[in-house]
Amino acid sequence: MSYSNAATWISVRRAVFRSTRSRIPDGIGTVTGPLHEDEFPIDVGLVRALVDRALPGCAALPLSPLRSGGSSNALFRLGRELLVRLPRQPGGSATIEKEARWLPLIGPRLPASVPEIVALGDPDLGYPERWSVVRWIEGSVPTVVDPRSDLDVSRRSLALDLAAVITALRDIDVPASALTDPELRWYRGDPLGAQDDRTRQAIADCRTITDLDLDLDMASRVWDGAMTLPGIAHASIPQWFHGDLLAENLLVSEGRLAAVLDFGGLAVGDPTVDLIVGWEVLDDASRQVFRHATGVDEQSWLAGRAWALALALMTFPYYWRTMPDRCASRVAIARSVLADAATT
Repeated sequence: MSYSNAATWISVRRAVFRSTRSRIPDGIGTVTGPLHEDEFPIDVGLVRALVDRALPGCAALPLSPLRSGGSSNALFRLGRELLVRLPRQPGGSATIEKEARWLPLIGPRLPASVPEIVALGDPDLGYPERWSVVRWIEGSVPTVVDPRSDLDVSRRSLALDLAAVITALRDIDVPASALTDPELRWYRGDPLGAQDDRTRQAIADCRTITDLDLDLDMASRVWDGAMTLPGIAHASIPQWFHGDLLAENLLVSEGRLAAVLDFGGLAVGDPTVDLIVGWEVLDDASRQVFRHATGVDEQSWLAGRAWALALALMTFPYYWRTMPDRCASRVAIARSVLADAATT
């Protein structure tokens, strides 16, 4: 497909997105439309044709979409052992290629399974991005801990497992080629202070969501406090970080961490953002185990808490109508942060 034809395809999809979104009922209900205005139309027919042409040995395997597809990639189960991942938006090839390049270095050094890339597909049949096939990993997404729920959980083992992943990432040497790779630079590895304007705008935008049950005045005060932390405007020594270490990118089995998924956000920079997982899947007691096991200082811990709040707030204006499960998780994160801040 030529670039101009791709642009035409996307413009048509934008019209579909707008008309579909207007029919979504109030509240964070069922997903009924695409997630992005520039999203590619990806369905079973397209993926079936791409797989059959690129991997004829897989042509006989059944193919079905996963309900839990992420915001960056559409996911399709291929047989019992494989998963097909296709970028939803223009430019998604970069993250597919980044995973293919760096996961062989990063993955073996982590104390949890990571996606094994079986094949890379090239643009074809009008679909303009590269895509990947990875090995299926068994496990379940961990339940999010909302401080308002009466969920009785003890996640000490999970806390230790998550801390082990973070410290292992942090300890992997960053080669010179990674330091100069623009695909390994992301805003989530920038100093926390660089997120001030974006976070304050997110708070303002959240005030227009009438059914968002969250104390935004308290959120604003917590963010104000975070902006007084020393060193938040200064870059740290670049280290590896996952960048999206959240429940939707984790698999657990029998209370232990089984796998870390989706390394499309893998980058080098300040790794503090990876602490956000502590306010999503851990109860108060387990969070303290996690904090101790990561070995971070007070400033980094509070910066991680502020990152958790900021990313939660940034989610709502964009995904409130289209990704109810994600928004529910982010509401829980924000509540955990506010409850934590109220006691410290």
